[in-house]
Amino acid sequence: MTTSTWVRDEAGVLALPSGRLVRGRGLRNPLPEGAEPQFAVHLLGRRPPPVAWPSRWVTWPDFRLPRDRDDAADAFREAWRRAATERVEIACGGGVGRTGTALACLAVLDGVPAPDAVAYVREHYRRRAVETPWQRRYVAGFGG
Repeated sequence: MTTSTWVRDEAGVLALPSGRLVRGRGLRNPLPEGAEPQFAVHLLGRRPPPVAWPSRWVTWPDFRLPRDRDDAADAFREAWRRAATERVEIACGGGVGRTGTALACLAVLDGVPAPDAVAYVREHYRRRAVETPWQRRYVAGFGG
């Protein structure tokens, strides 16, 4: 029997304050061994490769911001809701900048104050997450 959420100590898994677990990863890396996602949000400038689970594509060029911020916010809200009971993955090319930015937005949805969300993700996911000044500003202004 597989669990419906991630294992807290697995690589790339971010534990949000509520206890929801979300995995961040880079799509340029192989799919980690173990359970597959049950839902994914792909943050890429061009269409991602197909996957065997439900997913959403947010058009988001590398080192930039999402092209459609309303669509991105909707995808983040869906990912946050699903993470309560499903294995949700947030992924971009390298798993650092765009993924970290999206994870910080999920942290805001989970109750972390927006000005503290980048630091939260850097402490609990990756030290270099959220790579650019405009990505940091995007998170600081994210209202969920």
